[in-house]
Amino acid sequence: MINQRRLGVHTSIAGGIQLSLQRARELGCSTMQIFSHNPRQWFVRDLHEDSVAQFKKLRREYDIDPVFIHSSYLINLASQDHTILKKSIGLLAREMDLADALGADYVVLHTGSASQDREDDARKRAVEALAAVSRGHIWKSRLLLENTAGEKGDISSRIRDLADIIRGMDKDLIGGLCFDTCHAFASGYNIADAEGLSELIKEVEKHAGIGSVKLIHLNDSKKGLGSRVDRHEHIGQGSIGLEGLRLFLNHPALKSVPLILETPKKEEQDDEINLRAVRGLL
Repeated sequence: MINQRRLGVHTSIAGGIQLSLQRARELGCSTMQIFSHNPRQWFVRDLHEDSVAQFKKLRREYDIDPVFIHSSYLINLASQDHTILKKSIGLLAREMDLADALGADYVVLHTGSASQDREDDARKRAVEALAAVSRGHIWKSRLLLENTAGEKGDISSRIRDLADIIRGMDKDLIGGLCFDTCHAFASGYNIADAEGLSELIKEVEKHAGIGSVKLIHLNDSKKGLGSRVDRHEHIGQGSIGLEGLRLFLNHPALKSVPLILETPKKEEQDDEINLRAVRGLL
């Protein structure tokens, strides 16, 4: 049945983190993604106990599951700048604390970029930074590493790159992968083509295992295949297209993975329109 597929959007926490659940409910979502704080600030306020209690209550009542938190845009675990790297390690640990406080299942992370460094060295630095994050900490929430679009300095646009990072990490921290369709297409994975999609699935199975994919960020791509430009587009209005996304969504290896839309939001009804389009593809 269509309704068995967990489908949601990234919802706003404006006015109180518990209101994100109400917004998800109003859109008919069965899963959701949020920021746990302002993602463009290093400073993070404590969560109000009442808001946390209400969040947990509404989540149970609305059956929103899993709950994903997207980490701050400021975090760069591959940075060569010592100050940025230290602040990134501290902020990610704080993100994990907030996720546990809310009872969230996963925290989604872009590991970072280092345009002036070799990719192998930058990935090694990210592994060392993740080890520093987990040192002395055990969280119930787990990190999901997200593939990126292959822009200059990216260290995680290929599945094997993500797998290399995971292999170097404590399994108590990393829960698996978040696969973004726009990023994959932009980095050169032709998921809109049966042969290209089959090759992708084989690559995931070889390097990480298909069970490692815990979340799909479902987005069309404004730019073309292999463009290396991260520009999300409304479902069916980009270069992947409706039929390409239909093919991807209904692949047997991916059919049970929760879906979160990160499509553009310029108008109030945009989320509703994109959700409707996805339900029509399932």
